[in-house]
Amino acid sequence: MKMQLIYPTWPKLKKQTQFHLPPHGPVVFAATLPEYVEVDFIDENVQTLKYDHSIDMVGLSVMLTCQLPRAFEIADQYRKMGIPVLFGGIAVMLHSEEVKNHADSVFLGETEGRMAQVFKDFKRKKMKKVYDYMNNFPEINLINTAKRNILKRDLYNYRGIQMLDLVHASRGCKFNCFPCCNGFLGGRLFRPRPVETVIKEMESIPNNRLFIVDNSLAHDKAWLIELFTAMKPLKKKWVSHPLMDDDQVLKLAAEAGCWYVYQAVFDTSDIIENRVKRLHDNGIGVEGTILLGTDDHDEYYIKTLVDFLMKIKLDLAEFTILTPFPKSPIRQKFKNENRILSNNWIDYTCDKVVFQPKNISCENLEKLYNYAWDTFYSNGGYQTKMGELFFKVMKKEILDGTYRKYNPREKKSFKKVDTP
Repeated sequence: MKMQLIYPTWPKLKKQTQFHLPPHGPVVFAATLPEYVEVDFIDENVQTLKYDHSIDMVGLSVMLTCQLPRAFEIADQYRKMGIPVLFGGIAVMLHSEEVKNHADSVFLGETEGRMAQVFKDFKRKKMKKVYDYMNNFPEINLINTAKRNILKRDLYNYRGIQMLDLVHASRGCKFNCFPCCNGFLGGRLFRPRPVETVIKEMESIPNNRLFIVDNSLAHDKAWLIELFTAMKPLKKKWVSHPLMDDDQVLKLAAEAGCWYVYQAVFDTSDIIENRVKRLHDNGIGVEGTILLGTDDHDEYYIKTLVDFLMKIKLDLAEFTILTPFPKSPIRQKFKNENRILSNNWIDYTCDKVVFQPKNISCENLEKLYNYAWDTFYSNGGYQTKMGELFFKVMKKEILDGTYRKYNPREKKSFKKVDTP
């Protein structure tokens, strides 16, 4: 049978240079399907969707809340054509009641070990309206290598630079951060994959540059040491979310190819300044993820924060506006205080104000969002600063003989460059 698996487009973050990473959710999902399911994958961010009357089922993989309006359009059209639609993904778990109105079936939770039954039900025309596996996590050993061959890899490059491949080494997160939904989605228990399984998957990826998309690499020191030690011989170059701030971990991460990390910056404390310095001292770049509009923010605080980021020499900064996503701790707080102003999901792009800030007007917060981007990048835009990071990683790759020049005209996409 044939499934058209679709990853819908969405409005991208204002001010940030637009580039497209190969999505992770769809390739992980595809690896859990029965062998008899033929997958035609369409990523609307880099491809044009053509409605196909010949397919047996549509699968909509929806990661972001702001993808939902487009996902609903696609689903409604296919259902009018008489083709059943199955929804899954992070945003589906957050908005399941609304999604039901546009779906023949909704899958909630992680799919490993579960899809054979779903497709058995489909063939018998007895597919359930909802398959609910929330908080019923599969055995971690069931997580296999993602099925990346469904991707059209040559579409994921920016000005000749091949985009990073995404991979995950663990699931779950013990940190219950106030703007985050991860505790609801993946549980509060850290669930590491066996290191040998992770290494096998990394070895299978032809791209030398990876993005380890775990919520955090700061849970378990012993596991991190084992993972990074095993990664060293691969000579991969990788980025991740925050690393454990530990001398041994940081040193090993750098030796294992850590290129830069995303580091949340909430304040102007010495703790943040020292953490950034320690990363830099280990040769690891830092992209700050900066949330604007929290209850302790006013105009003076935000402007001081931007000055602080420039002082500590962040390599990059991604500014976003606090957004109360469903199932996050902050949404319940704002709901109780009657501060949520909009449930128009197309505006939940983290660059629009959809709640009432405490110490600042909505209009001024949007102005300060623009101010932050414009001020931080006044001496070189996002593209320039990202280019500097790429130049650093290319020098590392040339030194260890792993540099690959991307050529979109070559089938293999990568051409080895000899080390001088």
